[in-house]
Amino acid sequence: MKVVDMHCDTISRLLDQEKGWTLADNDLHIRLDKMKAGDYLLQNFALFVYGGSGKDLYREAMRMADCFDAQIKLYSDRIVQVRSWEDIEKNAGKGRILALLTIEEGGVFQGSLEKLRTFYDRGVRMVTLTWNFPNEIGWPNLERPAEGEKQDPTRPQTQKGLTEFGFYLVEEMERLGMIPDVSHLSDAGFWDVVSHAQKPFVASHSNARAVCHHVRNLTDEMIRALAQKGGVMGLNFCPDFLEDEKEGGPNGGTVEAVVRHAKHIVNTGGIECLGLGSDFDGIPTHRELTGADRMPLLDEALRAAGFPASQREKIFSGNVLRLYKDCLGGKNTA
Repeated sequence: MKVVDMHCDTISRLLDQEKGWTLADNDLHIRLDKMKAGDYLLQNFALFVYGGSGKDLYREAMRMADCFDAQIKLYSDRIVQVRSWEDIEKNAGKGRILALLTIEEGGVFQGSLEKLRTFYDRGVRMVTLTWNFPNEIGWPNLERPAEGEKQDPTRPQTQKGLTEFGFYLVEEMERLGMIPDVSHLSDAGFWDVVSHAQKPFVASHSNARAVCHHVRNLTDEMIRALAQKGGVMGLNFCPDFLEDEKEGGPNGGTVEAVVRHAKHIVNTGGIECLGLGSDFDGIPTHRELTGADRMPLLDEALRAAGFPASQREKIFSGNVLRLYKDCLGGKNTA
């Protein structure tokens, strides 16, 4: 089953030059041979910048973009960057994995639409509007607590959403052919995007809150609204977003838990709204889905749970590809 995965944090991990890791040689979830074993068609690579670092977020994201470019150039016989639907059509089925560049943490734009356009020129085609810090675009659902305070991962932010700049940014993204991503965004911000967006958008790596009560997941009302807009949400393999914490601590994640979320999301929003967003290399290692090469295990679990091949194909690739066809801008450059 061909895989299209909307989110991984591998590039930020490759910046650690002490380890000397590359896309072909690392101990991470995402590696070229693992993706080949998992039958990957396309992987989104996020430029994830930690908003609490005190560093210049724009410069840090540019460093990661340079790292991404270097890796694509180094392994150009095995992986190719795509920037448009035409790129995807041209390169699919030719033996190379497709790579789409994204950003996780809209603070890298520093309140500037010109910086947004600069990243568009670098090939960024999807933006997770916030991470876990407020920025110029809006508020997250899971703010970092003040020193001495305890974080409550079940209490969403329902009052603060997009800023005035955030509305302008979503509008400009849609004009350019970039996809807004509401994973990490506050509940209030989600509804701001629903009311303002003219095109489909994504929750690239979020599960169902009715199954696991973490605020990183979407409520049933949100799932239905996303589906009505033609959007897609990606199953996240992070154990904390799959099951509520039990006595004795988390279980490390099971394929069965991922399937429970898939069933609920499809029953709530329909088969067209579900895709994959593993969050590989940004999460603790899932006990069973330990890396890109384990995707066939998920396919088999969904088959055993009663999902026919046509539905599994939509979850693994078809729904996200349909959204890319509808939303992606840019000329054929690959």
